[in-house]
Parts: sequence; structure tokens; C-alpha cells
Amino acid sequence: MSNHHRTGTLAGPDTLVTVTPEQAGWAYSGLEVFDLAAGPAVRTLEGVEGVLVPLSATDLRVTVDGETHTLRGRTGVFASVSDWMYLPLGSAVEVVAAAGEVALCTARATERFPLRVTAAEDVPVEVRGGGRATRQVTNIATPGSFDGAHKINVCEVLTPGGNVSSWPPHRHDGIGDCAPTNEEIYYFRMGRLDAPHGHPHGQGLFRVYTVDGSSDETVTVLDGDVYLVPQGYHGPSTAQPEYPMYFLNVLAGPAEDRTMAFCDDPDHHWIRETWDEQGQDPRLPMTSATGPVAR
Repeated sequence: MSNHHRTGTLAGPDTLVTVTPEQAGWAYSGLEVFDLAAGPAVRTLEGVEGVLVPLSATDLRVTVDGETHTLRGRTGVFASVSDWMYLPLGSAVEVVAAAGEVALCTARATERFPLRVTAAEDVPVEVRGGGRATRQVTNIATPGSFDGAHKINVCEVLTPGGNVSSWPPHRHDGIGDCAPTNEEIYYFRMGRLDAPHGHPHGQGLFRVYTVDGSSDETVTVLDGDVYLVPQGYHGPSTAQPEYPMYFLNVLAGPAEDRTMAFCDDPDHHWIRETWDEQGQDPRLPMTSATGPVAR
């Protein structure tokens, strides 16, 4: 059975997307996406820690255990880098805004860390790869950028039209000689030219294949699609010309020390050696805390 889910098929009673560990058939990673125009997002994080990421909402009011905080947010995932909030294990949360989407990334956890708000200006933006494999990685709650969490890892990847990311193909499934183990959620938003957020005509490609060859799937991803990766090599994520690709990654696993380590497909590891010679795509980075990067 495919782990590819079309937009709308994972919607819950009050969400655009709901992924729980039980639904995914794994132990840790989860995701909910809310449309705040439909009303407040209200959750109690029972047994999970959270990372709240505005996608296309601005001027958010977030109440956590009775204390209210604000997030500036953004008009879309291609418009700018956003501020974000770490939500402690067990906290009661309400998110209010006039309109727009917000993602609640979650991971099963047992240690409670304090609430923290991170300004957009403090979110590290990395340009990774080279040539047509140049992409932007926005390190939200990754081990190298944020140490105030137990299990959860969150990042965003933006790929300009015509480029690929998740390249070379890699895995982190704990199988055989690949020790790192993380369950990974890909939440895709597909843009069009300079649109600030996803566009209904946007499309791209994504490949996942297992070590033993029992599964090999390349799918067309549309705006709002979700792909769950419990195991296997994944990549490339391919953005069609004029249709930039965004995906939000949520990763968590059994390791006590959070990690985003991975193992390349050995047949394609050599590609990394070519990046210095190719140089990086001048269209990157695509966004910053203050908006799209001017060219």
C-alpha cells in the first residue's frame, strides 16, 4: 500500500491534515495542519511535544497553559521564513488568527522541556547541494539549531523550479548497516512562479524505494499532499520548471540523542563530490526572515 496521501484524504474533523503515529503505523512522528479561518486550533499535547509553524497565517495569538504569546507568522511558505514556537509535553494550547494555515508538528516524548519562541531572524537558513541539486533548508528544530526538545526534529526545504532536493537518495530506517532511525513526514506545498503559497496547479515528483527492492514508487505530488516514510531510500524530490516545491519535514525516532543523520544510497554518494565544481544555483536562498530574497 502506498504511503502517498492526496490533499484532503488525511483531513480530520477540524484539520486539513491529521497524521498520528497510530494512523502511520509507527511510534513517534505526527502532524496536524489547521485552517484558522474555520476557528481556533485547540489541543492538549498528551504524551507529545510540539513545534508550531505558521504556514500562511499572520498575527497569531497562541495561548499555552493560560499564558498568551504572539507569532508574526507569514503570508505563505514561499513568502518568508517564519517565527515558530516549541510547545512542551502535556501543554494545553489554543491558536487564534483571522485566517491562514498553521502546522502543529508532534513527537511522542517523555521529557518536558520549556516553551520557547524563536524569532524568524534567529532561524538558520542553509543553502545545500550544488548545481540543479541546490536547495534551501530552513533549520527550525534540528539538533544543530535547537537543543530544547526531547525527540522532535523539524525543518523546511524549498526547491526552485527545475531543481531537485532529497538528493542523493538517503535513508534513516535502522535497517542493516544504517543505524540512524527516524520516522519522517513530508508535507508538500507546490508553488507557481512567485506565488507566496501553494497553488492548485503546482506539481512535482517524489521517489521512495526500499533496500531489498520490495517497494519502489515514484509519485506525482500535488499541493497539500503528504508522504509518510517509515523506511527506505527517499529522493529525489523534483520541482517541475516554474513550479517551486516546499516541504515540511517532521522526524522523530527512538534515539535518546536527537539526530538527523542518514545513509546515502552508495550508488549515488559520489554526486556530493561534484557540487563544489558545479557551484550553487544563484536563485538560492529563496526566502529570508524579511521576505523573498531579491535577485
